[in-house]
Amino acid sequence: MWDKTSPLALASDHAGFELKSFLIRFLSSQGYTFEDLGTFSSGSVDYPDFAHKLGKAVNDGLYERGIVICGSGNGVNIVVNKYPQVRSALCWNSEQAELTRRHNDANVLALPGRFIDFDEAQKAVKLFLNTEFEGGRHKTRVDKISKLL
Repeated sequence: MWDKTSPLALASDHAGFELKSFLIRFLSSQGYTFEDLGTFSSGSVDYPDFAHKLGKAVNDGLYERGIVICGSGNGVNIVVNKYPQVRSALCWNSEQAELTRRHNDANVLALPGRFIDFDEAQKAVKLFLNTEFEGGRHKTRVDKISKLL
């Protein structure tokens, strides 16, 4: 179970701003501690600017977990996965969010702001925050992710 006092980072571009705003209201109502790394409006911006902020912050250990959102979720997911200590998963539903925590020890959740409804996104966030990594055979696999061949 996620410690609600452990800060969580959120970031989005303009296409993810509405969903991020909804999730901020949800997280606030549940007593979670978080930091919004932007964007702060629905005005057009470049998703890498905000995804890099979150990716670097998680990579550097400032946050244990993060949530990134853009229109498809793909752009922000690609950016944050450039950081060696980030394991981001693009999840279109709550089942994927649960499995990526159990099996991949994902520390960033990427959401497709234009393709997931608010209810499903909220469920995905709950599972992402409250599902433990199983370890075992999955840890062996996760340990190979950053290994260069």
